[in-house]
Amino acid sequence: MHAYPFEKLNVWQCGRTLNKHVYNISKRLPDDEKFGLVSQIRRASISVTNNIAEGSARMKGKEQARFSEIAYGSLMEVLNLLIVAVDLHYINQIELQQIRPIIEDVSKKINALRRSQLEKHQKQKKTSSP
Repeated sequence: MHAYPFEKLNVWQCGRTLNKHVYNISKRLPDDEKFGLVSQIRRASISVTNNIAEGSARMKGKEQARFSEIAYGSLMEVLNLLIVAVDLHYINQIELQQIRPIIEDVSKKINALRRSQLEKHQKQKKTSSP
C-alpha cells in the first residue's frame, strides 16, 4: 500500500498520538459540553494533523510553511482549551501535565518542519530568479 508523504512525517505521527489523548480526555467531559468544549477541542486537535497533511501536498515551501503555522495555532488552541478544562474543574492539573509533554514535542516538531519549509522556499526563490 502506498504511503503519502505526510504519513511519513514524524510530526504527523506525534499529532495522531495527541489526537488520541484529546479524544480520551474529551470523552470524560460533561454532556452539556458536547457542543461546546468537547467539539472545539476535538476540532482543534484534528486541525493540527489536517494542516500538516494538507501542507505536505503543496509544492511551494512558503505555502507549506503557512499550513504549519496554522497547525501550530491549532496546537496552541488545544493547550488553551485544556487549561480552560482545568479552570472549570473538568480535568485536573495532573492530567494536563501528562499531555503537556506531547504538546511540547509536537510544537517543536511543527516549528522544525516550518523552518525546513521556509528554507525550501528560499532555495526555490534563488533557483527561479533570473
